[in-house]
Amino acid sequence: MITGDLRNKIDRIWETFWTGGITNPLDVIEQFTYLLFIKQLDDVETTKENEANFLGVPYEPMFPGDCQKYRWSKFKNLGSADEMYDVVMNGVFPFIKNLHQDGDSAYSKYMGDAIFKIPTAAMLTKIVDGIDKLELGDEDSKGDLYEYLLSKVATAGTNGQFRTPRHIIKMMVSLVKPQPDDIIIDPAMGSAGFLIEAQTYLRENHANLFLNEAKRNHFNNDMFFGNDMDRTMLRIGAMNMLLHGVDNPNISYRDSLSEQNTDEEKYTLVLANPPFKGSLDYEAVSADLLKITKTKKTELLFLALFLRILKKGGRAAVIVPDGVLFGSSNAHKQIRKEIIDNNILNAVISMPSGVFKPYAGVSTAILIFTKTGTGGTDQVWFYDMKADGFSLDDKRQEISDNDIPDIIERFNNLEAEKDRKRTEQSFFVPVKDIIANDYDLSINKYKEVVYEKVEYESTDVIMQKIDAIEAEIQNELAELKQLLAK
Repeated sequence: MITGDLRNKIDRIWETFWTGGITNPLDVIEQFTYLLFIKQLDDVETTKENEANFLGVPYEPMFPGDCQKYRWSKFKNLGSADEMYDVVMNGVFPFIKNLHQDGDSAYSKYMGDAIFKIPTAAMLTKIVDGIDKLELGDEDSKGDLYEYLLSKVATAGTNGQFRTPRHIIKMMVSLVKPQPDDIIIDPAMGSAGFLIEAQTYLRENHANLFLNEAKRNHFNNDMFFGNDMDRTMLRIGAMNMLLHGVDNPNISYRDSLSEQNTDEEKYTLVLANPPFKGSLDYEAVSADLLKITKTKKTELLFLALFLRILKKGGRAAVIVPDGVLFGSSNAHKQIRKEIIDNNILNAVISMPSGVFKPYAGVSTAILIFTKTGTGGTDQVWFYDMKADGFSLDDKRQEISDNDIPDIIERFNNLEAEKDRKRTEQSFFVPVKDIIANDYDLSINKYKEVVYEKVEYESTDVIMQKIDAIEAEIQNELAELKQLLAK
């Protein structure tokens, strides 16, 4: 989380936007993000230049020729505020809008209608100086910055515009282990956190894929897909993916649940935290999804969507509210039955209710399942996560208790879980028991609690102790009266 001096610096930048007349929080976030992006472009360019110099290989710069003056390190040191403002508004901003000029890339599509809204040179100077002083080393800190900015949006948690915590995303990606030939989608992508973590996993665990031209082209052009209905999020997501070295992600402005989304058996991996609530045009919902579960609840419709868009053998790791696990409506039972009877439900990981604070206190779970279309669920692995490495209050401060490493280790060694008892933190449940319980997937339905027998003293002994205490009180009262009488 963002705390201390860094938080104060961000608040001062936010206040500069606010006092300068940009009062819509999403506008602030968007303008803030553009400038962060410009700075990071320069950082990436510097890193690549240094690597090329060290290796003695040629490097094609992102800022060719005269465009060198558009680098953050150049324009921030210009002599006057007016000169910097002119360069940024009339040079830098058009430059970043025209990166990837083919017109077909996600970046060019969603940066096309981006608008530079900072009204004065003095305001821009203050913001550039403020951002230049931010110490953002790793991706977690950049993600935390974005999360903190979104916490200032009054609608965060209502429109689903809050970031899934990075460590939860990282855990989910580690559980499903993306492969070089995967086709990965997040149908409610937001700022593309899941896609970015998936590409990071591939770089760290399958670096040799970049030595193969076909696999490298697949990675850059045909591996990553994302949909969202917020163009601001699409712009931020496109910038995010470009900065992380994915040249041409397939990011679309699309309502994933509507008839306009015709995807079917197209992807091999779904990673998502779809919105649990918000507006829904029921009439526009795809009829195919309503056949699986007739409902207005977006969390159930998204599960039906995941099953439709996955190829046979494709897998999903998705976050759902707890109500999906035990809801008693026909729609809830239908979708659970569809996943269990006609596909393979691999795991249910229940998370504590504080994971999404300060935005929401709802209890959630991670479902991991594999599409088969022919069933195959023999038993389901349950894990009761009690701690995620952070306090479960609004402050979300780092703590030592953390079940995530244990979850990853156990999921990667499920053979060793077969003999675990239901009194333990993780265990298997045979599918026949789940069916017998009306497809209820709540861990509390199957977890066994061992109560220790407490032996109390007899009433005679307790009464003797009370009498002794009473006598002691009377003696002390008598002594106090004697002292007062003197």
